[in-house]
Amino acid sequence: MSEGSISIEYAMEKASGPHFSGFRTPTATSVSSTTFSDANVPRQPFVIGVSGGTASGKTTVCDMIIQQLHDHRVVLVNQDSFYRGLNSEELKRVHEYNFDHPDAFDTEQLLECIKKLKIGHSVQVPVYDFKLHRRSSDSFRQVNASDVIILEGILVFHDQRVRNLMNMKIFVDADADVRLARRIRRDTVERGRDVNSVLEQYAKFVKPAFDDFVLPSKKYADVIIPRGGENHVAIDLIVQHIRTKLGQHDLCKIYPNVYVIQSTFQIRGMHTLIRDRDISKHDFVFYSDRLIRLVVEHGLGHLPFTEKQVVTPTATVYTGVDFCKKLCGVSIVRSGESMENALRACCKGIKIGKILIHREGDDGKQLIYEKLPTDISERHVLLLDPVLATGNSANQAIELLIQKGVPQSHIIFLNLISAPEGIHCVCKRYPSLKIVTSEIDVALNEEFRVIPGMGEFGDGYFGTDD
Repeated sequence: MSEGSISIEYAMEKASGPHFSGFRTPTATSVSSTTFSDANVPRQPFVIGVSGGTASGKTTVCDMIIQQLHDHRVVLVNQDSFYRGLNSEELKRVHEYNFDHPDAFDTEQLLECIKKLKIGHSVQVPVYDFKLHRRSSDSFRQVNASDVIILEGILVFHDQRVRNLMNMKIFVDADADVRLARRIRRDTVERGRDVNSVLEQYAKFVKPAFDDFVLPSKKYADVIIPRGGENHVAIDLIVQHIRTKLGQHDLCKIYPNVYVIQSTFQIRGMHTLIRDRDISKHDFVFYSDRLIRLVVEHGLGHLPFTEKQVVTPTATVYTGVDFCKKLCGVSIVRSGESMENALRACCKGIKIGKILIHREGDDGKQLIYEKLPTDISERHVLLLDPVLATGNSANQAIELLIQKGVPQSHIIFLNLISAPEGIHCVCKRYPSLKIVTSEIDVALNEEFRVIPGMGEFGDGYFGTDD
């Protein structure tokens, strides 16, 4: 089975590994036999773990994140809901029971709950009564699939299996005296306990468990928030990061070297125009050139730079950056030639090489012609091809560049649209190379054309589709 002819399910499964994003399609023997739509491609939720000592401000942090993500579906799952109910013997000696030990929680049920939410299923979360120390037998909290899942609790980082389900881990840090004061207030007011029993439990169980289990898990945190809910700057930065991640295509989560330029109504509108089969040649070229220019500009942003100071007309020093000098473009003939003008407009006097590869169906790997700068091994290369389909011809071009001495990390592959199969094919073989595209389409059909796609780009651009 060749790389280009594999089904989309097979490709996604093989590339998933521990970071599989859940990009799925309905079962089908052939890609073309399925009608693709966004509804067939469920996006996985962003899972956030929030841990910290007792009464550190975890709930406040979670509430602030939920409030700021008001335009997304967000659910909060508390680890406290998964306390094991005490039996009659344990209830008689409840003051000797350690509620802060990992064994106090039903971690297996917690795992099952989060796994179901991650694949888009609704779950019923237990309701725990802290006064009776048991679960309610006749009531559950219905939790539906959401964009963001926040899992909060003192020991959510303790079990590696639970940590592995998280996209972000936050540890809320607070002074021990502050936490004790908050716990006394909470347990006496909300849970009907007296101060002496709270202090006894804290000294006997809570503090030792914090030292043994909670504090050591702090090392797993991606973000540590001192002062909890009072730290508005940290929470604002976290929410901004979450919004960025929610806007990413799932393949960008699998391959961090894949970059999709941020979509706007202008970009979406231009894609709508160039994908319309009834568009005129003049409009197709005009709007394609606009999109290509945006992709090229974005690709240039991934090149290395050096700091540079200049004197402005007001005799003031301005500290900026100097462009990468060692740069060249390489177009994959012939569609790639449509991107050369945009590159020349952005980089004055840039050298541009050519690679011609024979394409016949899926097996397009025969090199016909190449003409590259003699010093290409010393340059960063912008590889140009508006459509990444199977990835086979792209791999052939990349392999040629590597044979010429160009490091993978010095190659940036620029596309207008990319198919998931092509991204898998290229990124699995060249993980250090960067791909910059304006949209990732749904799939390839049985003729290895990108769908919804835009047809044969070269014919539309150069007017040879009549």
